[in-house]
Amino acid sequence: MADALRTLYAALMVVSAVASICGNLLLLLVLLLNKELRTDALGLTLSFSLSDLALGLSIIPFGVYNSLSWSSCCASEGALCQGSGFIFLLLQTSSMQSLTWDTVNKFTEICFALSYSRVWTGGRSRAVLVLVWLFCLVTAALPLLGFGSYVYSESRFLCCPSFTPEDRCFVLLWMLAGIVAPIVTMCSLYGYIVYVATKQARRGTFMCNELHCYYVPANNYLRSSVVMVTTSVCLLVCWLPYISVCLYETFSGEQSPAVTSALSAWLVLTSSALNPWITCMTQMYRAAVRRLIIRFIPMFPCSETPLESRPQSSALHLDTANRISTTTMTTAASCPQSSPETTTPP
Repeated sequence: MADALRTLYAALMVVSAVASICGNLLLLLVLLLNKELRTDALGLTLSFSLSDLALGLSIIPFGVYNSLSWSSCCASEGALCQGSGFIFLLLQTSSMQSLTWDTVNKFTEICFALSYSRVWTGGRSRAVLVLVWLFCLVTAALPLLGFGSYVYSESRFLCCPSFTPEDRCFVLLWMLAGIVAPIVTMCSLYGYIVYVATKQARRGTFMCNELHCYYVPANNYLRSSVVMVTTSVCLLVCWLPYISVCLYETFSGEQSPAVTSALSAWLVLTSSALNPWITCMTQMYRAAVRRLIIRFIPMFPCSETPLESRPQSSALHLDTANRISTTTMTTAASCPQSSPETTTPP
């Protein structure tokens, strides 16, 4: 590969590593500081976030070093390459599987709201998490046991599974069960949710609680749909080139062009950088991130008085769009009250 392309590949990988580390640290910090986000599916969110963070801290820097070292850093049979390939496959699969089951949890919460608390319990969530990691560990260990193999790819600058006709059984097993099936599942569930949200937005909804009813505007549904569409598009853009290249090499026995192979590897690792940022775009996490920013970043110079020091009382207002909103009005005594025992001199 030309020197300029190797340098470009390293630069892109550095950007992906920084985005992955910052995004996943932000997501973990939001989960740490907001107890209302700690649902029964918290383990799945932590699972894909920690997997993506580990990819950004280990595998991506390994690829950057290899692309800039101008020589093969390790032999395919060495312990370093075998261990790196194991970690690469383990983290990739665990991130994808955890993200898939987190999507199933969201789908159940939205489409089966009345029975969600009975269907998705804390015990079942922990059981799913254990099974996910057991599947990922077994899949990543198979090449070490002789079913498949890990080799150093000079076009990807990474130790990864061998995509050759001899290992086609392992490649098909991993691709179909570990990658393709989760992507199809997530895109299908998100597609159905977007369809329901779009239909609901056209007719509108009145939502009620114990105090009052209010109108939910169409924009609320459409904003949620944008996040789901973005997730599906990013999954397809990041993973389809990688899947296509790997299957082509596996069944044809020929190597893909170096540029195509390197680009597909970078895209699939970039998905670990996009996952936390897309998660923070959802309505629940977006509000928590906004509160976090307000907490740690100084406010604008015009807001000199802290919000907590302003005495507030709430009043209910009904606007023309049938929305009920709570606005705050500052009430403070403008003059001291006089005692009834004292009289004011004339």
